[in-house]
Amino acid sequence: MIARVGDDAAGQTVITELEKYGVSHSETIVPGVNTGVVIVLVDALGERTMFPDSGANSGLSLADLPPLDEITAVYLSGYPLVNPNSRQGALDILRAVKERGLPVIFDPSTVGVLLEVGLNQVREWLALVDVVILNEEEAHFLSGKNNPVEAAAELLKKTPLVVIKRGGNGALAQARGSGVVQIPAVETEVLDTTGAGDAFAAGFILIWGNGGELIDALNSGAALAAKCVSTLGSRP
Repeated sequence: MIARVGDDAAGQTVITELEKYGVSHSETIVPGVNTGVVIVLVDALGERTMFPDSGANSGLSLADLPPLDEITAVYLSGYPLVNPNSRQGALDILRAVKERGLPVIFDPSTVGVLLEVGLNQVREWLALVDVVILNEEEAHFLSGKNNPVEAAAELLKKTPLVVIKRGGNGALAQARGSGVVQIPAVETEVLDTTGAGDAFAAGFILIWGNGGELIDALNSGAALAAKCVSTLGSRP
């Protein structure tokens, strides 16, 4: 995990949690800066609204990139690209990863955040990645198409593989030169959708990154997302 924390109690908590779960991280502590914080509001239906403050991550740069010898794929959030204080550093990291020939899976983040940088800029980023994983609202915004199948076809003009998360309607994916693959959602009781998108991505990448079939990757993502939304908080 490439990230920075401040020299505060929150930063120490984050590092302790990462090490508890065996997550390798960049171990960058920035003096005099707060650790990033996200305020999450969850409604009665389990849907959430997020207000992020990048904190120490605003200084993200190529110096934070670890050796890539044992890395097989990179999952990139849109937040460091949207933040003008970390955008150049994130782009430098992205280009270094691409030079090594590693696949990049990109989650562009919420439409509200994407509006801050503009449609054309985000579409340019899509051309730098191998896979884009996004929800229906984001797919509509980036493609201009209301129908998710049409949205996927439009986005394929920019990136080789498109995965669209559809919440209770499941998910679909399409690779260039192939047909659309769709799956239903896994039935579960929804308590809190915080972290569901990242859980889906984790399940998807686990299968796709190891050469598995697209439909199996979608089902793996849906299974982890269902486990996440049935739990209060962003992680079981």
